[in-house]
Amino acid sequence: MIPIEAPVPVRFPPVATATLIALNCLAFLVEVSLGPERLEAFLYRYALVPALELREGEFLPLLSNTFLHGGWFHLIVNMWTLWIFGPAVEDRFGKLRYTLFYLACGVLASATHVLFNASSMVPALGASGAIAGVIGCYARLFPHARLVVAVPVLFLPLFYDIPAFAFAGFWFAMQLLQGTLSLFTQALGGGIAWWAHIGGFVAGWALAPPLRLSPRAYRPYGADEGTLGFTPSGNR
Repeated sequence: MIPIEAPVPVRFPPVATATLIALNCLAFLVEVSLGPERLEAFLYRYALVPALELREGEFLPLLSNTFLHGGWFHLIVNMWTLWIFGPAVEDRFGKLRYTLFYLACGVLASATHVLFNASSMVPALGASGAIAGVIGCYARLFPHARLVVAVPVLFLPLFYDIPAFAFAGFWFAMQLLQGTLSLFTQALGGGIAWWAHIGGFVAGWALAPPLRLSPRAYRPYGADEGTLGFTPSGNR
C-alpha cells in the first residue's frame, strides 16, 4: 500500500518537515557527488555499521545515517512518506518539539538496529526509521483518519481509503514479520533495516501523547474546521 493523501487539516505551514526533507536531499546530493572510494569512506564514517559502533563507541552515526540514502528511489519514497504524515504531527507538536521528536525517533530506530544486528559490518542508512516514528505517532493521534492509499495490481493502481490504524497496523505487522525472519537468515549484503523501522514506530507511538501540545497551547479544531469533507481528525 502506497499512501497518497492524509487529509488531517493543519493550521500552520509544515516548515520543520520541509526543512528535514531539504536536509535529506542535500545530504544525498553530497553522496552522489563523491567518487566510489570517497563514498565508501564517507559511508563507513557516517552510515550505521553496528559492529563498528559497538566496538569503537561511535555515536554520531546513530543520527547521521538517518539523513543518508542508498539511491534516488530510496530517497523519493522516504521523503514522500514524510511529506504525507509529517505536517499533521508537526502541527500538533509545534516545530521545535516535532524536530526533536523526529531526531529522537531516528536515534532510537538506529539503536534498535544495532541491538539486533550487533555483528553486522554492512552500513545501514536512511530516514525510514525516523519516518516510522512519524507514522506510529500519526496512527496514535489520528487512528480513524481516512488515508487514501494506492494498491498496485499488476500495472494498475487501485485506490482505497482506509483508517490510519489499519494502515499502520498492517505496515507494522509486515515489519515485525520481516524483522523476525531476518534473525534466522544471514545478510550477505545490503538490505532493509527492519528492526530500525520497528524501533522507530514503537518510539513514535509511545512519545505521541506526552509531546502533543495541550489545548491551552493549541486550540482544538472546531467541528466545522475540517477540510475536503473530512473532520478535524481526518474522519469522513
